[in-house]
Amino acid sequence: MRVSVESDRCCAAGRCVLAAPDVFDQRDEDGVVVLLDDRPPADRHAAVAEAAQLCPAAAIALS
Repeated sequence: MRVSVESDRCCAAGRCVLAAPDVFDQRDEDGVVVLLDDRPPADRHAAVAEAAQLCPAAAIALS
């Protein structure tokens, strides 16, 4: 799995961080998503897929 984010689309809801905190974080100044791991291990795939699904701005892409 490869993860990418479009930070300009991010609305800083933080749902990704709640779903997959080892893969996503937020910038302190504005809450915009920060991708910590663009190729997470298999044991995190379900959480990352959930994070992408929960994102209200559809800023997370998986391939």
